[in-house]
Amino acid sequence: MSFVRNLARPMLASSFVAAGLDKLKNADDTAQQLSPLLKKAAASLPFRADERTLARVIGGTQVGAGVLFGLGKFSRLSATVLTVISLLNTFVEWRSADVSTKAGREARRNQLLKNVSLSGGALLASVDTAGKPGLAWRAEHIAADAKKTTGKQLHKADKAVRRAVEQATGA
Repeated sequence: MSFVRNLARPMLASSFVAAGLDKLKNADDTAQQLSPLLKKAAASLPFRADERTLARVIGGTQVGAGVLFGLGKFSRLSATVLTVISLLNTFVEWRSADVSTKAGREARRNQLLKNVSLSGGALLASVDTAGKPGLAWRAEHIAADAKKTTGKQLHKADKAVRRAVEQATGA
């Protein structure tokens, strides 16, 4: 792992871990923010959603994925989870922000920009292969190698069949 990755991953993860811990400590506040969204989604959910429990699950997931990402374990998966949670948090915080005053609107805009920036950083990290080939590259090269090997084997088999025919007709 490069020096930059060793430095950048924990830096990016720290914000997610801190936000997740805050959600765990203040589950009631987070539940209050989630409530309007869950009321609209309740009809389409196959289970009864408790806002407080969901707030804790989101906070715990955010802490877990942030720690894994910061340590460089399951980096792409944990960054993907952080991206999804960050976008959900961005939407919930944007909807529940106070916009009755100019200061409230400015705070809402600043929070939105911060959250979108963090989501972008996590999204970039979710596709970072750390210098190793990605799955698409591997699949493409496996297919090309298989095609090459199959062609060689068919050519050898064709030669063997021709020799066998020549020996059978010549004998």
